[in-house]
Parts: sequence; structure tokens; C-alpha cells
Amino acid sequence: MNQPRFRVGRRTRRMAVGSAVVLALAGMNGPALWGYASDQYHDYKINQPEYKARNGHWDMVDVPDEYRINTIHAALLHTGKVLLVAGSGNNAANFKAKSFRSVLWDPEKNTFKNIPTPKDLFCAGHTQLPDGKLLVAGGTQRYEKLGGDVTKAGGLMVVHNEDPDKPITLPVGTRFTGKNNGKTFESRDPVLIPRAKKVQDEQSRKVTVTVSTARVYVEALEKGHKFETGLTDNYSIEGLKGTDTRNVYGIANKLSFDKKDFQGIKDAYEFDPVAERYVTVDPMNEARWYPTLTTLQDGKVLSVSGLDEIGQVVPGKNEVYDPKTKKWSYLPKERFFPTYPALFLTDKGRIFYTGSNAGYGPADKGRVPGVWDLGSNDFTEVPGMSDPDTLETSMSVLLPPAQDQRYMVLGGGGVGEDKKATARTRIIDLHAPQPRFKDGPDLYAKARYPSSVILPDDTVLTTNGSGDYRGRSDSNVLKAEIYDPKDNSRHTAADPLVGRNYHSGALLLPDGRVMTFGSDSLFGDKANSRPATFQQEIDLYTPPYLFKGGARPELKDTEPKTVALGGKATYRTAGPRPVAKARLIRPGSFTHVTNVEQRSIALDFTKQDGGVTVTLPKDSSLVPPGWYMLNVIDDHGIPSPAVWLKVPGPNGS
Repeated sequence: MNQPRFRVGRRTRRMAVGSAVVLALAGMNGPALWGYASDQYHDYKINQPEYKARNGHWDMVDVPDEYRINTIHAALLHTGKVLLVAGSGNNAANFKAKSFRSVLWDPEKNTFKNIPTPKDLFCAGHTQLPDGKLLVAGGTQRYEKLGGDVTKAGGLMVVHNEDPDKPITLPVGTRFTGKNNGKTFESRDPVLIPRAKKVQDEQSRKVTVTVSTARVYVEALEKGHKFETGLTDNYSIEGLKGTDTRNVYGIANKLSFDKKDFQGIKDAYEFDPVAERYVTVDPMNEARWYPTLTTLQDGKVLSVSGLDEIGQVVPGKNEVYDPKTKKWSYLPKERFFPTYPALFLTDKGRIFYTGSNAGYGPADKGRVPGVWDLGSNDFTEVPGMSDPDTLETSMSVLLPPAQDQRYMVLGGGGVGEDKKATARTRIIDLHAPQPRFKDGPDLYAKARYPSSVILPDDTVLTTNGSGDYRGRSDSNVLKAEIYDPKDNSRHTAADPLVGRNYHSGALLLPDGRVMTFGSDSLFGDKANSRPATFQQEIDLYTPPYLFKGGARPELKDTEPKTVALGGKATYRTAGPRPVAKARLIRPGSFTHVTNVEQRSIALDFTKQDGGVTVTLPKDSSLVPPGWYMLNVIDDHGIPSPAVWLKVPGPNGS
């Protein structure tokens, strides 16, 4: 396998420095020289074989300038390439210029390709589909405006339609005039108001008409506080004719200069890894910014939460995407979650909410962990969570192997810009008679935004984060560790090269290494006086198992196979040591401390001369349809490079 080219960072340069040189410099008794000597010795130490075999090693990827973007989202595709998505990259100037970016990176060849990006997919949701495409839904319709930056009065207009015979569509720029206040506002987006609902009682023949509503964001025509409103008012709509002028009207409460939150879009796309382009599919029913997408056991996709088209958290209206029809449908009952909730597919097709989330929603609603039955809408809370008020910006992971149904919640902070942070890890076994969270070993530090990645040897790498909101007060944590679920132990890993907090993440690559990306600090100094720049560096972590020496095990049959649930597949193998484990790992899709895709499934296997036969589980809630990486691991804990295997959906897709 070709190793990718990389640029070696300052902290990881190989230095031909012996201990005598270090001691000589140290003896010069000058602070600058002592610091120089310390750096020299650190670089010398982290490049020693023994150190790497214990702690692993970091390198910086060589990314040409034309492909450097503010990576907000990253997903591993079954082609082995990684889709890096910035959209506008949390840059209002890019948004205004409609400069939306995606880049496709091939880690094996270290090549890059710019991908035309149709809408601002900044803060969208994404998940793997059964056929290997990546579903991307939601994104940004409008950037937030803080109170002091709002120049026009605006807010929510609820448009009513009392006509049961036809829907009404109002274009962008539709004007609404208050009947009492006389002030005029115009819509910032088109809006469709469904026809009113008409129900006839079979016995009395009485007809009941229920008005339908839709919401749209409106602004005053001119700047200035004199256009602000106070009380609720009815609004007539310009451009309507006939009975529509009576049946269709707006109602708005205060239209003011208050802070305006980000607003979402309904747009949805499938990214085709083979054609390497976005393909438009039907939009969601709800606009969503900061949604979570979770693949279900039948290959359909659950879409939950997000900020809607007027900047409010979607009030429990959850929906499902069908990859066969490319259409969305509402769940029959509502359930509220804060934005980017960590929702995992668990056994029996239920959804486990760990309590992790990232961003928006009231502090007292939708934040308690529990198991959600989509069919009945029943939600069974699970107790025992320590530091329950610091679950925002925490990381959640399904511990390997997935059959054990043990989940870990790592770190986190208080709601919004709260300074609270925790080093707690919390573990729950959903197969226990009475599931309850228990504390695991503490993290390396109090950390919001840590990134955790399941490794093929059944351990979990966790890296980075910050001790305060978005790295405030120079609080980035330059530490990493590896957790072993088997004995509930952790040990230190090599220190990351750069700080990473908000808008950062990490993914396992097919060759067994881990990529890290992003970071969007508020400030660049401890005094919080200098604005920070987005961290565009991509780094690669090589875990200790790749420094143990000797040849890696290898699966010789690299052509992708399709294997049904409960089915078998035989591979030729090579390597100096016997195969001890086989793991099926779902490729990750990471954003905003959320990667509910990743899972590692233990496979039964039998060995033959020069080969191995693996058997897949039969449970589709354990192995949802899609593409997977297959690794075998030898008796020294060294994994093979992955080969790709497809598990078809219920219709063979």
C-alpha cells in the first residue's frame, strides 16, 4: 500500500540530536537555550521506536493551498476517499458571496479534488446510505445576527390559510401590513401554506374546517427602531385577490431588534462517491440547521432536530428518508431533542439517546438520556449520568464490539457559552437488567469537543477538545489517550500537533490510521483580545499497533464483496502470525462532536490454510445496510489494512 505524502510539523521533525547535545545545551543555563533544548529533546523522544510503540505518532498532511478549507464535516466513503465539507465554513463573507466548498481527499495517494457544492451545507446532517452514497440534508439559510448587528426589525410571521380547496404559495418579498400598527414587512423566503383541513361528520353531516399555517421570517422595509412592533397584530398580504384576501392572512407577535439565530434549509442531496458529485433529492419537510441523521435497520434515515427556517429549534417534528423513493415522511408522533443529539441505532431497531448534543435548545428540555421506540414513541429514561448539566459538546461512542451494547459519553460542557466542563466519562450497558450509567476513568482533562474514534483492535482513541467554550482563554487541550473497554483502562497517547475544539473531528481510515480536522476557536490568545483563524491543518495519527514490528496481517482478496446478513465470505490471508479477531467497521461521518455512524462488529470466523471465512450476524439493527471495512487482527493486536464489504438492504440495494 502506498503511504500518503505528508509535511512534517515542527514538533514532529526528526532531529539528529543525541543526549550529549541536549545535556550540553541544558548546561548553558540560558532560558531560551533551555527551551530550545527541551523542544529538541521532545522531538527526539517522540520519534524513538519504543515511544511510538507505546503512544503512536502524529504527522501533518501536505494539503496544497487551493484545497485548504474550513472543514466542518467529514465522511469516509467506500472508495476510500474522504469527503470534506465546509459549505460557507462559518464565514459570513463566504455565505454572502455564495462561496460554498467541498473537497474530496484520497488519503492513500494524498490527492485532492474540488467538488461543486450546490447550497450552503454548513451545519448540515449526514449519514451513510445502503448503496454507499452519503445523504447530506439541511444547512444554512441565514447567518445569525447579534442584537447590536440587527439593523431592521424582524421576526416570525405565521401565515394562515382558511381555504380548504387550495394551498397558497407566497414568493420571496411578499409584503405584510399590520391592520393596527400599519407597519409593513416583507418575507425573506418563499412559503407554501397548505390548504385548510376539512372534515365532515358522517352522522350530522356537519363540516369542520381547521385552518392551516406556515411560518416565514419577515423584515421591515427600512432600517430604524421606529419600525419595531410591540403587540400581536393581524397582517394583510399584498398581491392576493378575491376570497384569498379574506382566507389568507398573517399573525405576528413582536417584530424587533433582538438577536436572530441561524436559520436552516430543507434541501437534501446524495453524494455519489463514484461519480463524485452531489445529486439533488426531495427536500425535507422541515428546514434544519444542526440536525442529526441516523441510519435505521431497514436503510431508511431518521432526521431529528435542528434550527428551522426562522431560527427556532424544530419542535419535535421528526422525519424519515426512504432511499428507494428519495422522499421524506413525518413520524406520526413528535419528540423534542436539542440540536445535534447523539442518536444511535440499537437492538430491536430502537434509538438510544446518550444525552450528548451540540448547541441549541432549552437547558431543561430533551436532555435526559433514554431509549426511544420509534413505533410507539415511548421513551424510557436511563439514570445514573454524572455531571448531567455538562452533556452539551460531549462525545458519545458505541464501545466495541457493538454486540455488547455498551456506550460511553466523554467530557462535555454546560449549555451554550457556559464555562463548565468535565473530565468525566460515563458508561452504560443496555443489556444490563436495569441499565444505568456508571463512571469510567476520567479523561486526560476537562474537555468540551473531544473526538473519539473506534480502532480495529477494540480500543478507542480520544483526542483534543478545550476546557472552555470554543477554546476560550487559550484552553485547548493538546492531549490524547487510548481507552480499552475490555479492562476499563486508559493510557496516554502521543500529544496532538495542534489544538482542536469547535468544528473539529476525527475519522478512522482504511489503513488503520486516524485523521483529525478542523477547529474554530473564538480567540487566538489567553486574553481573548485577538480573533482566531480557523484551523485548516489535517493531521494523521498512527496508532501504536502499527509500530509493533513485523509484517501486518493482510486480506489478499481486495475486490469488494457483497455479503447478506447471516452470510459468509472467504478471504485469502497472509502474515507472520495467526488471525485472532475479525471486525466489521462502519465508516464514520463526523461533525460537531457527533459520529453516530461508527460501530465495530465482532465477526465469527474459521481459519483454513492460507485463508479465513467470516460470518456476518443476522441482526439488521446491529449491522444496518451499507458498506463496511473488514479487518482481521493478529494475535499481537495488529490489524490488517481494511477491505470493503457491502451488506445489502432489505431490497438487495
